[in-house]
Amino acid sequence: MYQLQVENMSCGHCVGSVTKAVQAIDPQAQVQIDLASKRVTVESTSELGAISAAIVDAGFPVSSAQ
Repeated sequence: MYQLQVENMSCGHCVGSVTKAVQAIDPQAQVQIDLASKRVTVESTSELGAISAAIVDAGFPVSSAQ
């Protein structure tokens, strides 16, 4: 499980875009997003770097990931 701090998320469309970006890397990934804290939790077998890069490519800066 990964925890990422993702900036510039403010609405349901943002949630959908980030979820879609992660699931493009791993279609089986479970994605939970808390807009208030800008925290994205991902349960995936893919590498953290690939997931983070996909979110950045979708236009949402990742300020921290673990």
